[in-house]
Amino acid sequence: MIKELLKDYRVVLASQSPRRQNLMKELKIEFEIVLNHTVEETYPSGLSKEQIPVYLAILKAHSVMPEVPDKTLLITADTIVWHKEGVVNKPADYEDAVYILSQLSGSMHEVITGVCLSTKQKEHTFHASTHVYFSELTNDEIRYYIDTYQPFDKAGAYGIQEWIGYIGIERIEGSYFNVMGLPVQRLYKELKKVIM
Repeated sequence: MIKELLKDYRVVLASQSPRRQNLMKELKIEFEIVLNHTVEETYPSGLSKEQIPVYLAILKAHSVMPEVPDKTLLITADTIVWHKEGVVNKPADYEDAVYILSQLSGSMHEVITGVCLSTKQKEHTFHASTHVYFSELTNDEIRYYIDTYQPFDKAGAYGIQEWIGYIGIERIEGSYFNVMGLPVQRLYKELKKVIM
């Protein structure tokens, strides 16, 4: 069991995301939360869509790692939404959220999470990708969702576990939990690689 493999490590999740924190709890691994230092989420041009969230997860790890003691396993992650050959960021304001959801309506987008697992000795990264298919959303549905759920802290301006996920998502291909921000099944497998 992974719990036994991790018994000699202090496991730390560096994330301000309550969704990531809750998903980690469901793995039944004892861990602590530290808030990663605010890093400017910029990346070099020319990175592939898969490389972008991995690069940002590494950036977050490097901001925290100097303060992490030995025998600590640090977990950092970053999630992007990719639509029509570009990254869809968190909405800047209300009207930007309306615009983003209008663009995602009736089409497929990709949610990609990059994860970095770090100890003082090594750094291991991976990514997971999920295709999400939205049905056509009306303007009233979009505005009701934004008014009710205020999704301004979410890439793509929505949370799959909220109302819009129930009424708007026709299907997904890949990990549901990845769309929430952490591909826990893949994380479980990759943790075993790092500590074995």
